[in-house]
Amino acid sequence: MLAAGKGPQRCKAEAAPGHNAMFTYAIRRLLQAIPLLLFISIILFTILHYMPGGPLAPYMNNPHITAADIARLKHNFGLDRPVPIQYLSWLGKYVTGDWGWSTMNSEPARQAIFERLPATLQLMGISYLVAITLGLVFGILAAVKPYSPIDYFVTTFAFFGFSMPVFWFALMLQMLFAVHGIHWQAFGYEVDYHFPSAEMTSTEGGGFWDRVQHLVLPVTTLSLLNLATWSRFTRASMQEVLHTEYMRTAAAKGLPFLQILLKHGLKNALMPVVTITALSLPGLFSGAIVTETIFAWPGMGRLFITALQQQDFSLLMAYLVLSAFLVILFNLLADLAYGWLDPRVRYD
Repeated sequence: MLAAGKGPQRCKAEAAPGHNAMFTYAIRRLLQAIPLLLFISIILFTILHYMPGGPLAPYMNNPHITAADIARLKHNFGLDRPVPIQYLSWLGKYVTGDWGWSTMNSEPARQAIFERLPATLQLMGISYLVAITLGLVFGILAAVKPYSPIDYFVTTFAFFGFSMPVFWFALMLQMLFAVHGIHWQAFGYEVDYHFPSAEMTSTEGGGFWDRVQHLVLPVTTLSLLNLATWSRFTRASMQEVLHTEYMRTAAAKGLPFLQILLKHGLKNALMPVVTITALSLPGLFSGAIVTETIFAWPGMGRLFITALQQQDFSLLMAYLVLSAFLVILFNLLADLAYGWLDPRVRYD
């Protein structure tokens, strides 16, 4: 009874150092990210500050604003102070949630970003879900049956996705399915349908089916590249895993092939896929710039392009620093996910 009682305690004590090491590693990485983010913000602030016209470029292009008005705006915004002092002032406001005033939208930059964020999350989330699901399925099928017609199809499709320019593919989809549309006649029925090519809905507050129709073309565009990437990485990683000793051992024990493939093989094959996914996840928040611009999708990517054209200093800084933070955060989450996928990974 005494020995049986010590067993769980011993296991718990042995498991604790691993969790402590992961927690310590996460804290250390977060502390290392602080100077990195500061360095990135300094570079971005300096570049945007010295762009033609500077932070007051939108006002300088207005013919109704005089030189005296510009001087007064410089004093009001603190732009007549040395650049390091301006940066420290901006940094102090940014970390407290004051991301500046958007001259383009005449509203706080933080509000402008979070108003566009739901549209980007909807578009990018559905695109990633489609791409990951189909990418894993195609990659596993190609790895299980190498040099088969399925494998050749997946490989050809992946090369097509890699080489296809996103802007060209988006324009071709618009021309084929929005401009020319689908014309089909059979069994006494005639279909003449044109997919929507812009915005989220046809009318303000459109219904569910209207939103789905507007999602088809941009989701197809965004899913193509990610689908090609994830299917190729899954195929290569799964093929390597299928030839390992533990997979042969599991097969020798008489386990069903599907159980061996999904329970033992897929978990270990996901390691490189996690890296690619983590590096691309910030796109969920920053948006697809080209796709959102072509399809007039009111998301973060289109907001960035418009802010860049209008030289909206506060909005650009808020967007770029937020994107840099998300890249660092998701890289950390990917490193932590390695420990869950592969117990051999240590954080000491």
